[in-house]
Amino acid sequence: MRHQKNTAKLGRNGSHRNAMLANLVCSLIKHRRITTTLAKAKAARPVAEKMVTLGKKGSIHHRRLAAARLHQEDAVRILFNEIAPEHTERPGGYTRIIKLGTRRGDAAQTAILEWVEAGEGSSSAASTSSDSGSATSDTAEESAVESTPETNAPAAEEASSGEKKE
Repeated sequence: MRHQKNTAKLGRNGSHRNAMLANLVCSLIKHRRITTTLAKAKAARPVAEKMVTLGKKGSIHHRRLAAARLHQEDAVRILFNEIAPEHTERPGGYTRIIKLGTRRGDAAQTAILEWVEAGEGSSSAASTSSDSGSATSDTAEESAVESTPETNAPAAEEASSGEKKE
């Protein structure tokens, strides 16, 4: 009997399942977002979160543990250099699963597995933090909005003048 055995079998034996989950997590690390079945996403989520935890620790021992699980050095490099530093302040919950619906061919439930952005997790903390940080981001957004119409204005004038000539 399989009492209290919570591992999703996914119709595969253990070595095939581990290889598939490693490949899913490597794809998630490289592409930042993957679309897969809901069952695979739920099975890959703990593996991905454990890899980020190893990345946050950052020692050579933890890098070797991640490489032993993932089998792709470039994915381990991206994990330790880019993804883990983004989540240093976050205590957990590095991924999210967004349900998409059923797949047309076999009616399997599909989902998107993606990283939670570093700023999103602390949005409530950011809103309660000092106003100097939010003022900086507001001015950056305003300058980006202001620069957009100026750069598009000459192109719009040329397009409208070109239409008038024809």
